[in-house]
Amino acid sequence: MAEIIRNYFTPGWRTDRISCVCGWEGDSAKMRMELHEEVTDYACPACESTLLIVSHPDIDQVRQAAADGNAEAQQQLALVEEALALHGKGDR
Repeated sequence: MAEIIRNYFTPGWRTDRISCVCGWEGDSAKMRMELHEEVTDYACPACESTLLIVSHPDIDQVRQAAADGNAEAQQQLALVEEALALHGKGDR
């Protein structure tokens, strides 16, 4: 059964080792990634079983993680705010 990461900013999900029932072990960087609108699935490279499902953050989650000091969230928030400012949508 796949592990579900509901908070994208959960520490360690990219580097934690995951074991598949087929015997393969590794982290998300070694898995096959499939991007969807609201989540990204990560599959075993050996047998293609889905091992990890990561929810994409919404803007409120990015803002909260940035406020909590998460460097990745701070970078993402800066990019989003810059794009919104360029398109005249400042506080949306």
